[in-house]
Amino acid sequence: MPEPVEGTSPYLPGLDGLRAIAVLAVIGYHLDPAWVPGGLLGVGVFFVLSGYLITDLLVAGYHKAGRIELRQFWARRARRLLPALFVMLFVTLGWVTLFDHAQLPGFRGDLLPAIFYVSNWWFIFHHVSYFARFGPPSALGHLWSLAIEEQFYLLWPFVVLAGLRFVRSKKALIALTLLVAVASAVEMGLLYSPDGNPTRVYDGTDTRAFALLIGAALALALPRARTLAPVGPGARRLLEVTGAVALVGLFVMFWQTSQYEPFLYQGGMVLLSALSATVIAVTLHPSARLHVLLGWRPLRWVGARSYAIYLWHYPVIVLTTPIDSSPDFVRAALQVSASLVLAALSWRFVEEPVRHGALGRIRARVSQHVRERGWSRPSLSRLGWAASALVAANVVVCVVGLSGVLQVPGAQLASEASRYRDILPPVHPYASRGLGGARSGAAGRGVAGLGGAGRGGAWRAGLLPSSTTTAPVPAGQGVTAIGDSIMVDAAPYLERSLPGIVIDARVGQQLYQVQDEVPQLKANGDIGNRVIIELGTNGPFSPGQLLALLASLGPMRRVVLVNTRVDRPWEQQVNATIASVAATYPHARLVDWYSASAPYPQYFYPDGVHLDPAGARYYASLIVDALEAPPRRSTRPGTPTTALHRS
Repeated sequence: MPEPVEGTSPYLPGLDGLRAIAVLAVIGYHLDPAWVPGGLLGVGVFFVLSGYLITDLLVAGYHKAGRIELRQFWARRARRLLPALFVMLFVTLGWVTLFDHAQLPGFRGDLLPAIFYVSNWWFIFHHVSYFARFGPPSALGHLWSLAIEEQFYLLWPFVVLAGLRFVRSKKALIALTLLVAVASAVEMGLLYSPDGNPTRVYDGTDTRAFALLIGAALALALPRARTLAPVGPGARRLLEVTGAVALVGLFVMFWQTSQYEPFLYQGGMVLLSALSATVIAVTLHPSARLHVLLGWRPLRWVGARSYAIYLWHYPVIVLTTPIDSSPDFVRAALQVSASLVLAALSWRFVEEPVRHGALGRIRARVSQHVRERGWSRPSLSRLGWAASALVAANVVVCVVGLSGVLQVPGAQLASEASRYRDILPPVHPYASRGLGGARSGAAGRGVAGLGGAGRGGAWRAGLLPSSTTTAPVPAGQGVTAIGDSIMVDAAPYLERSLPGIVIDARVGQQLYQVQDEVPQLKANGDIGNRVIIELGTNGPFSPGQLLALLASLGPMRRVVLVNTRVDRPWEQQVNATIASVAATYPHARLVDWYSASAPYPQYFYPDGVHLDPAGARYYASLIVDALEAPPRRSTRPGTPTTALHRS
């Protein structure tokens, strides 16, 4: 097994075992969140490990030399991290260019942030949610966590150096580190809102720093080089029970939590970090046998290659999973196998050689060749020439992919639009199938079809010019429909049945965005006394969020809530939320689209979500029936705020 990445501290195989558990949890989550709902927490385990190991390295170097060699430290980090990252980006860009053009617009936008390790802030500023997205996720979406770690590597050495020079007491330094960790955790709790998108608190360096700092505090208290004396049987049993409970606690959080739970952002991730630090601490003690369990050879193999596995697994999963396909065990097994093979190749031919001076040897060899033979053709084996030709060919492919020469079909571009809502103009997913092209309406950035709908304005379908001179009956007067791309599909048919209806619908729209737009809709006079709400295709929301939206719209004579059919992890949660609110909210009617559409797969386009004209017509008819149905007598006492609790 490999020696430590750098430094003279002893190699601890149990830490590689913990790395393996963390990366396997993340892979399980990315394959299908239903398999490991809390698998995303594996990243938090990585953060604690990184905080521990990097701080231990810095402190050991300071005590040995009386200073921290920053250039040397950063050079080692660069040799360890950059070559594998650049190879992954190079290969993935070539694959996307050749085989997955739909990824190109997003990939071009994500590439520079990935290279400069600012992906997390790029995603935050462009509102790219790690959880709630419709359409293919970015093949580089996982690099947000590596960006946080690299930012830590850049800034933390200065903090450690200042602390070691000016804080004489180790206990005081540990206390200060934990105090900053508490501030980070409190910031996460304060910034998190169940009524909004958690991307800011999930991806933020400041709001995730507590995990790194908890690991750093452990390194100050319990460095790897510290010799721990053997303990008696009673103390050993206590250590082992503590370590076992902490390890089981990690597994429980992996399997019993999910990204939608406020608990994670209001202390749950701090608990995970504390459990991770406890496992590390017990693993360090030679008397406890936890290091034997975590040092199991297969776990050590995976853990040693965990960086490469993390780099490769996500592009492999994203680029080999058909859009809107159901989880498949055979495909998942092949994806995991491919990820392990690519990681093993990266470790064998990129990471290990670079760590041991391969780049310097290559430079020396090239210089010697130039001195002795000038710029004549180098002598390479057939395998070397074949590899060189393959690399050169991929360089050409990557240049083509980055140049923008390749055109992305509108239907594919729409998937990217749902991910980069604030970068690309909304485009109807099936504009090429006869529903019209994307264009700007009078009210704002437009969607396909009868006019325009966009942020900051509603789509007034009933106000469009008509070729007929007969004024339609204003059956839709006072009706407001709010939705996402499914509402866009149904809009032409709603307008025919309900002339004068106001439709605020756009691709990728989510409930928290609608909540932000309500004041402007009211100011424009676009909110009537009957409302249709169709949301949930692109992400989940809680009963509290939906109730808050309905309350902000004002008193209503009729509320129609439409549930969703979307093969995504949040489908059941969205439908349960809508059903619970519809059952208790005054004057509310539920359109159970999930059940009503089950017998009619022919009504959907191949993605199984968006509607062809026949499906859109049927969908609109169900909404109109619910809107015009006679009022029902409430069977439950109480107001919405007492009947439902905010989750």
